[in-house]
Amino acid sequence: MSFRLADAIFWIAVACCSIAQVAIIRSAIVSPARPSDSGVPTSPARRAGEIAWAVIPGVALAVVLMFTWQAMHAAHLPVAVAR
Repeated sequence: MSFRLADAIFWIAVACCSIAQVAIIRSAIVSPARPSDSGVPTSPARRAGEIAWAVIPGVALAVVLMFTWQAMHAAHLPVAVAR
Protein backbone atom coordinates (compact mmCIF):
# COMPACT_ATOMS: atom_id res chain seq x y z
CA MET A 1 0.00 0.00 0.00
CA SER A 2 1.38 3.40 -0.88
CA PHE A 3 2.18 5.86 1.87
CA ARG A 4 -0.24 8.48 0.49
CA LEU A 5 -3.08 5.97 0.42
CA ALA A 6 -2.35 4.90 4.00
CA ASP A 7 -2.34 8.57 5.07
CA ALA A 8 -5.66 9.17 3.31
CA ILE A 9 -7.26 6.14 4.96
CA PHE A 10 -5.90 7.22 8.34
CA TRP A 11 -7.35 10.73 8.05
CA ILE A 12 -10.71 9.39 6.85
CA ALA A 13 -10.77 7.13 9.92
CA VAL A 14 -9.86 10.10 12.16
CA ALA A 15 -12.70 12.15 10.65
CA CYS A 16 -15.23 9.33 11.12
CA CYS A 17 -14.12 8.69 14.71
CA SER A 18 -14.24 12.41 15.50
CA ILE A 19 -17.74 12.84 14.10
CA ALA A 20 -18.98 9.80 16.02
CA GLN A 21 -17.34 10.94 19.27
CA VAL A 22 -18.78 14.45 18.97
CA ALA A 23 -22.24 12.92 18.43
CA ILE A 24 -21.82 10.71 21.52
CA ILE A 25 -20.67 13.59 23.71
CA ARG A 26 -23.41 15.88 22.35
CA SER A 27 -26.06 13.28 23.13
CA ALA A 28 -24.72 12.88 26.68
CA ILE A 29 -24.81 16.64 27.25
CA VAL A 30 -27.99 17.65 25.42
CA SER A 31 -30.28 14.73 26.24
CA PRO A 32 -32.87 15.55 28.88
CA ALA A 33 -32.31 14.08 32.32
CA ARG A 34 -34.49 11.04 32.70
CA PRO A 35 -36.05 10.18 36.04
CA SER A 36 -34.76 7.04 37.71
CA ASP A 37 -36.98 4.02 38.31
CA SER A 38 -38.25 5.55 41.55
CA GLY A 39 -39.44 8.68 39.73
CA VAL A 40 -36.78 10.91 41.28
CA PRO A 41 -34.94 13.13 38.77
CA THR A 42 -31.29 12.26 38.17
CA SER A 43 -28.72 14.15 40.20
CA PRO A 44 -26.06 16.45 38.68
CA ALA A 45 -23.40 14.00 39.90
CA ARG A 46 -24.98 11.20 37.87
CA ARG A 47 -25.17 13.51 34.86
CA ALA A 48 -21.46 14.36 35.24
CA GLY A 49 -20.72 10.64 35.38
CA GLU A 50 -22.58 10.07 32.11
CA ILE A 51 -20.61 12.86 30.45
CA ALA A 52 -17.33 11.46 31.83
CA TRP A 53 -18.17 8.02 30.43
CA ALA A 54 -18.67 9.69 27.04
CA VAL A 55 -15.42 11.72 27.18
CA ILE A 56 -13.02 9.07 28.54
CA PRO A 57 -13.30 6.73 25.51
CA GLY A 58 -12.76 9.75 23.23
CA VAL A 59 -9.53 10.60 25.01
CA ALA A 60 -8.41 6.96 24.80
CA LEU A 61 -9.23 6.92 21.10
CA ALA A 62 -7.17 10.09 20.56
CA VAL A 63 -4.20 8.43 22.27
CA VAL A 64 -4.56 5.32 20.08
CA LEU A 65 -4.74 7.46 16.94
CA MET A 66 -1.64 9.40 18.03
CA PHE A 67 0.36 6.19 18.54
CA THR A 68 -0.94 4.87 15.20
CA TRP A 69 0.22 8.05 13.45
CA GLN A 70 3.66 7.77 15.06
CA ALA A 71 3.96 4.09 14.12
CA MET A 72 2.96 4.81 10.52
CA HIS A 73 5.59 7.51 10.16
CA ALA A 74 8.32 5.70 12.11
CA ALA A 75 8.08 2.84 9.60
CA HIS A 76 8.96 5.23 6.76
CA LEU A 77 11.93 6.96 8.39
CA PRO A 78 15.30 6.07 6.86
CA VAL A 79 17.39 3.81 9.03
CA ALA A 80 20.74 5.31 10.06
CA VAL A 81 23.70 3.23 8.93
CA ALA A 82 26.08 2.33 11.75
CA ARG A 83 29.74 3.06 11.04
